[in-house]
Amino acid sequence: MAKDERQNMAKPSKPAEAALAGLAQAARRGPAPTHLWNPPDCGDIDMRIAADGVWHYCGSPIGRAPLVRLFASILRKDGDRYVLVTPVEKVGIKVDDAPFIAVEMQVETNDGEPLLTFRTNVDDIVTAGVEHPLRFERGPGEGLKPYVRVRGDLWALVKRALFYDLVAIGTTEGWRDDLWFGVRSGGVFFPMRPANEIAF
Repeated sequence: MAKDERQNMAKPSKPAEAALAGLAQAARRGPAPTHLWNPPDCGDIDMRIAADGVWHYCGSPIGRAPLVRLFASILRKDGDRYVLVTPVEKVGIKVDDAPFIAVEMQVETNDGEPLLTFRTNVDDIVTAGVEHPLRFERGPGEGLKPYVRVRGDLWALVKRALFYDLVAIGTTEGWRDDLWFGVRSGGVFFPMRPANEIAF
């Protein structure tokens, strides 16, 4: 394959770049929260959030962090579909796993109660609790995969290194008439696995 052909494949076309810029400009105009917007559905666009949290457009990573944060701020989940929503249009995108990655965790206490605060790869800050629950899913060949809810039905996958930190501060408590191993934050116990499945 010629060098010019490879370069053309790696870069979005000019019309695609214009569409991306237009969507970003529309997002800046909309001060209302996305759950109040009900614009026309304009179909799907070639945008994908990979399992590692990297956003791609027309097959190429979006390297501008401010632009990624802007798109993340207008992301919503409608049923099983992820959409970018502005006051004037709604477009579907693909998400391989979770739309965000929790990359940092801070452990504090408030009146003796643990507080687990996470920062995502797009700089959302959430403290696990009633409004931002943790959930743990069994991943194929990966053991448990932890997620924390950021907003609406949008979740962040907690990166593996932080999962080990969660395990290190875990406790065993009664939950649903059984003993479970899990973590506490914001006055809520988040179960990981039944205690009899954990080897201490």
